[in-house]
Amino acid sequence: MARFMVLYNSDVQAKDMMTSSTPEQRQASMAEWIKWREDASEQVKVEFGMPLQTLTRVTPDGEEESDIPVGGYSLLDGDKDTIIGLLKVHPHLKRSGSSIDLLEIVPMPEIPEAK
Repeated sequence: MARFMVLYNSDVQAKDMMTSSTPEQRQASMAEWIKWREDASEQVKVEFGMPLQTLTRVTPDGEEESDIPVGGYSLLDGDKDTIIGLLKVHPHLKRSGSSIDLLEIVPMPEIPEAK
């Protein structure tokens, strides 16, 4: 079974989205995400993840403000095609300016699995 990282992209930072919405809007949004997780968990293993806040890009020349659009992540274990099908109906995609990136986590036999 393959392992994937899902990156939730948005043109609005997660922190800004949370502070500009009402408690009712946040609760309704979270209910959609939880429903998606419950449905997806019937087909793949879902590690829900958390929101992320873009901060700093570090380069050999120093640091600068990062401009990546990532606002959250999840980890999913399962079949790639099944996961893509599940992501196509993810509630995150209801937001304007949103997208989802799927990255496969490549196992390295030289490095033992963390427990």
